[in-house]
Amino acid sequence: MEIILRQDVDDLGLEGDVVNVAKGYARNYLIPKGIGLEASLQNMKVLEMQRKKIEVNRLRAKEEAVKFKDKIEGMEVTFSQKAGEEGKLYGSVTTMDIASNLEKQGVIIDRKKIVLEEPIKTLGEFEATIKIYPEVKGSLKVVVIPKEEKEG
Repeated sequence: MEIILRQDVDDLGLEGDVVNVAKGYARNYLIPKGIGLEASLQNMKVLEMQRKKIEVNRLRAKEEAVKFKDKIEGMEVTFSQKAGEEGKLYGSVTTMDIASNLEKQGVIIDRKKIVLEEPIKTLGEFEATIKIYPEVKGSLKVVVIPKEEKEG
């Protein structure tokens, strides 16, 4: 079933794109939530009239994404975690941990946009990729250091 997207959807398309999706996905999720419209002749005509506005919005969003990327590129998040022998952590550092640490630094990122190749389960330095906008990805340095235990 062909749908006109009314907003950007990860792994599907950008606002104004006409995409082919399963009928159930369109009828049960995209259309009721206002994310998409059925690609009827009338809706296609409306889309063509709005095309210029959509393109301007895309350019503006991409510019903001590039500025945001430049802001986070030099950032580093540090975690102090309890670790056992050989530097293995008791637990792991997840995307949720990274997002909350960034929030404390004044940068708000949806944790779903942070990509780790695998959960961080050892001490050391790691790279996290952040999907800011389609075609705009930033990287963030994640450092995990051992937590100093207090002797009592």
